[in-house]
Amino acid sequence: MGWFDRIFGFGKPDNAQTNPEPTGTDDQGNAIPPERVGLNGEYDQSGLAKRVALAFDEDPSLDDISTLWVAQTGGTVVLKGSVPSEDILNKVVSIAGGINGATSVDTDQVTVG
Repeated sequence: MGWFDRIFGFGKPDNAQTNPEPTGTDDQGNAIPPERVGLNGEYDQSGLAKRVALAFDEDPSLDDISTLWVAQTGGTVVLKGSVPSEDILNKVVSIAGGINGATSVDTDQVTVG
C-alpha cells in the first residue's frame, strides 16, 4: 500500500499530478487557491495534502512509512507521527515544501527514531 492509498483510503486517480494547473473555480466561482487544487486541477478541500502524499509515492527513495501522516491547514502541510531518521524527515519536508500551494511544513508532531 502506498502513501496516498493509506492516508486517503483509495487509489490514485488516473492522470493525477503533484502540481497540476488549476481548472475551473471554487464553490463561489473564484479562482482556486493553490492549496485547494486537486490532483487533476479541480477544486479539492484537501488538495495540498493529497498532492504531497502523491509526491511521496512518486519518490523512489521513500517507502511508505506507515507511522507518518500528512494533513493540511490552509497552505501549511502538517506532518504527524514518527520517522526512522532525521534524513527521512528532511527528505519529506523538502518534498512537501516543493508542492505548489505549500507555504510551510509543520513537523511539531513528528518524532525521530
